[in-house]
Amino acid sequence: MSAGVATAARPEFLSAGGYRLECLWYGPRPDQAPTLVFLHEGLGSAAMWRDFPEKLAAATGCGALVYSRAGYGGSDPVPLPRPITYMHDEGLLVLPDLLAAAGIGDHVLIGHSDGASIAIVNGGGTRAAGLKGLVLEAAHVFIEDISVRSIAAAAESYRTTDLPDRLRRWHGANTDCAFWGWNRAWLDPAFRHWNIEEYLPAIRVPTLAIQGEGDEYGTVAQLDAIRRQAGGGAEILLLPDCGHSPHRDQPAATLAAMTRFIAVVLK
Repeated sequence: MSAGVATAARPEFLSAGGYRLECLWYGPRPDQAPTLVFLHEGLGSAAMWRDFPEKLAAATGCGALVYSRAGYGGSDPVPLPRPITYMHDEGLLVLPDLLAAAGIGDHVLIGHSDGASIAIVNGGGTRAAGLKGLVLEAAHVFIEDISVRSIAAAAESYRTTDLPDRLRRWHGANTDCAFWGWNRAWLDPAFRHWNIEEYLPAIRVPTLAIQGEGDEYGTVAQLDAIRRQAGGGAEILLLPDCGHSPHRDQPAATLAAMTRFIAVVLK
């Protein structure tokens, strides 16, 4: 297997939240082992995780379900504009529906950026049957100026560079839907009031929160809020020489930290 490229997995499709969602499976199925459920970033997809889910599944003995949210990858498109509640909707409505459709019992949610925020909403806002732990990469629990500046810069890049062509590799016909659905929601003036801190105290499982020191979309204030308020306790890992994507920027350290955490929560 070449570095950074997952072994070919044939996409499967599950219906959840009224949409047909693209899913990739690695390792054992839910009736054989706990499942790691991967929730991608605001411009991500199932395939964009590359080989990281497969490696983590192998390291932990778990299965991995990696899916593209509606409007991303090979999943159904969604109408635009997205509501500013889109992460709440995913965590409270779509994700529970998907877990049920996939027959998932014991599981750990592994979210990156928007996906990490969705994991927080799900963990603190639902009964989350079978949930054993949360792994959060570059989570947002409130809006910061650095986030808005970087997302505004991304819009300019999308208009003036080859960014659409680079994203098309991962999203195909969903490319505009994926980008503008995410970008315009975050830049909506009403989104400046978005905040999910209320869900943190209701989380009843352990949390591992990872962030890069050079994260261009958030500051350590996000980690501090999670550490103070997560109801099941939170372990914090701040990685040097790392930006917004720890599993890509510091893959070895991120894999090791997640592997150890998952072993503890699944004892």
